[in-house]
Amino acid sequence: MLKNIDPALNADVLHALRSMGHGDTLVVSDTNFPSDAIARQTRLGKLLRIDNVPAARAIRAILSVMPLDTPLQPSAGRMEIMGAPGEIPPVQREVQVEIDAAEGKSAPMYGIERFAFYEEAKNAYCVITTGETRFYGCFLFTKGVIPPDSI
Repeated sequence: MLKNIDPALNADVLHALRSMGHGDTLVVSDTNFPSDAIARQTRLGKLLRIDNVPAARAIRAILSVMPLDTPLQPSAGRMEIMGAPGEIPPVQREVQVEIDAAEGKSAPMYGIERFAFYEEAKNAYCVITTGETRFYGCFLFTKGVIPPDSI
């Protein structure tokens, strides 16, 4: 155990989050996503896991250490429901609450069509699969920066 580090974050996940640079993207997926196949095509090239927790809990842990990109560009995306792209299912509403809490303000997610999401995921730095069993629990995050204490 480490102080002030969410216990959901294992060593492999922490290493990946720390290794990512500004503008790198991260996929957080549900259990139905083709995580291993997609992860093999990412920069990291292997699947990471935060097992036994739902997506919102895993994302809370991730956002406790990873800054999102600036509001100048969308930094949090969600997989759209096929045939109902504007519909926001409960899993996505729960994740939105975690994003807003981490950012300290409203930071709405943008929608990504399902098959476009798969393609964008292949270009991500890595994929972290969670224990989320509900459909459409798949998200894409862009890493931001932490500014210096003084300029």
